[in-house]
Amino acid sequence: MALRTAKPRQKPVSAPPSDTAAFLAAIGREVRRHRAKRGMTRRQLAQTSATSERYLAQIESGAGNPSASVLRAIAQALDLPIAALLPQAGARGAILDLLAQAPDGELPELARLIAARIAPPDRADRARRIALVGLRGAGKSTLGRMLASHLGWPFIELDRVVEEDYGASIPDLIEMAGLATFRRHEKSALERILATHGRAVITTAGGIVSVPETYALLLRRSHTIWLKARPQEHMSRVMAQGDFRPMAQNRESGGKSGATGAMADLMAILEARSADYARAEAEVDTSGASVEESFSALLRVVTPWLGRHGEVP
Repeated sequence: MALRTAKPRQKPVSAPPSDTAAFLAAIGREVRRHRAKRGMTRRQLAQTSATSERYLAQIESGAGNPSASVLRAIAQALDLPIAALLPQAGARGAILDLLAQAPDGELPELARLIAARIAPPDRADRARRIALVGLRGAGKSTLGRMLASHLGWPFIELDRVVEEDYGASIPDLIEMAGLATFRRHEKSALERILATHGRAVITTAGGIVSVPETYALLLRRSHTIWLKARPQEHMSRVMAQGDFRPMAQNRESGGKSGATGAMADLMAILEARSADYARAEAEVDTSGASVEESFSALLRVVTPWLGRHGEVP
């Protein structure tokens, strides 16, 4: 009779310690937040970073434990230092912890106080430029062109300047050279516009807030206004234009297609960018308003700025 050899009992796989799990969850939140701020789908980030889309989903959910090389590749694809994806420590981390405890309604004022302390704006220079920021579908191009005509100032669409510089459309530029290259062209074009135009109405791509240096430059050198609308109105206007960028269908939308998946992406992008948009000097909500009503609201914001410098149109 043959004797059976007992197999050694395998130890069950244990969950990571609570502090490790919290650390991985924090990394996942940062990856997800920075991706959404840039309007990148998970598939796009996976391809750019040469990371499995499935593994990237695990990292974003906090279930993955990325190696340093994987995290570095993801950071490079997002055009960030790797430290930006790590939970912050030291004095910088303490400041971020305090900000995390502040009510959302107080964040815009806190951001303005910090910005004024670090880089006080040149108010005389600011007064001669007006920039409109926000998601696609808020009315930036329409209202910006109307405002420029009313003031007799140049109207400059930053995206169009980048396209002229590069010799290709923005989608083609991003597809051929990557999002990070587009953002570098965007910053260079903005620097040139600010240096050569004493007065201008400037509109920007919604994702300009994803590069802190570029957005800080815009805030410092222009009166910046956030044009906003309800998500449903953003989506209906984008659908009317027939272009869902950057709200493209992707796997994290749960396999949904068309407008349903695009709406899920729009909500994620808006959530990731709202705190940055709110750093603008003023807001104009175009929800439920006609073009003429929105333009009147915009003029009410702009006129006092001009009046302080004797430039009432």
